[in-house]
Amino acid sequence: MKPEPEDEPPQVQQQLEAKPRRLYQAWKGNNIFLCGGRLIFGPDAASLLLTTFLIIAPTIIFCYQMKSKFHDSNSTGQQHMHRAALVIVIITTIMDLVFLFMTSARDPGIVPRNTRAPPEADELLLGSNTPSMDWSDGRTPRMRFRRPKDVIVNGFMVKVKFCETCLRYRPPRSSHCSICNNCVHKFDHHCPWVGQCIGLRNYRYFFLFIATSTFLCIFVFVFAWLSVYSQMEDNGGSMWMALRKEAYSFALIIYSSIVVWFVGGLTVFHLYLISTNQTTYENFRYHYDKKDNPYRKRIAANFAEVFFTKIPPSMANFRSWVGEGALEAGFYTPYIGLDVTTPREKIDLDRENKEVLVGGRADPNSTSEHRLWFL
Repeated sequence: MKPEPEDEPPQVQQQLEAKPRRLYQAWKGNNIFLCGGRLIFGPDAASLLLTTFLIIAPTIIFCYQMKSKFHDSNSTGQQHMHRAALVIVIITTIMDLVFLFMTSARDPGIVPRNTRAPPEADELLLGSNTPSMDWSDGRTPRMRFRRPKDVIVNGFMVKVKFCETCLRYRPPRSSHCSICNNCVHKFDHHCPWVGQCIGLRNYRYFFLFIATSTFLCIFVFVFAWLSVYSQMEDNGGSMWMALRKEAYSFALIIYSSIVVWFVGGLTVFHLYLISTNQTTYENFRYHYDKKDNPYRKRIAANFAEVFFTKIPPSMANFRSWVGEGALEAGFYTPYIGLDVTTPREKIDLDRENKEVLVGGRADPNSTSEHRLWFL
């Protein structure tokens, strides 16, 4: 006989009556979700306003100056040059803002998290005593951490660590961002200027953003100097008089010369990282320039991996419905397992004839060839 709802325990009734929510509404990270979870920003997304202002303000000044020179110019050649400069700067600025938005408003590669730790096994923990045993012995309980996993990536040994916040083993090249409170796949860094983590799914747009910003700074810098030089010819070669009459150009020269050191240097640095298939995090932590890099390929292949490969879909469907019962069961996402093995990057467990639970589940169809699964 099926029990009536009122005969159920209070806890079960509460779960039955709980209204399902979308994943982004139950997400424990520090992200800001807009448009029903379609847009994903970091917790410091307000910095986008400052970044946008720093791009648009000098562009408006430059366009005003070019328009004035276009009307004041008597030469057809100079009019064409000023018109071309105006069009190039407007198009470049629009592209820059689009790349900024694509970097900041999309999932950078957030790794799904668990709400409960996977089943504990003594062989996976550092420290075999339980807290109750420690208290009974008159000792302070010790923290028990899961051991890192040793996996093989392209013939190199790589350690896969357990994240105590997300309660799962991180995929290779992943790290936990303390600002966003998420594990991010192929984590590069957290950029305060875009208010978002830079990872696998938005690194391409981040690089295009800083490269476009560098081109914009150099272009404005060159044309501002051309305006000053033109005024010098009209004022007998006096630099002081030219700068007084070209106050806007002088301001643009100072501004662009300062900004280009930051975005230009960042662009050159990331060109080096792309050519060697590193992330900023890996470069500072693992120093792959001094030892073997398991992910490095030929330079052309490294660039093709960033710019010409399909961006993988989000690992977490933030618009999916997640009931309270599923949350209490210990999982945020409907995924049972996520195989990180790719045709280019073969990853095998470095344990022979042993099935290892990672993230709480193992592949039910696994045979002698064990694969590493992440939940």
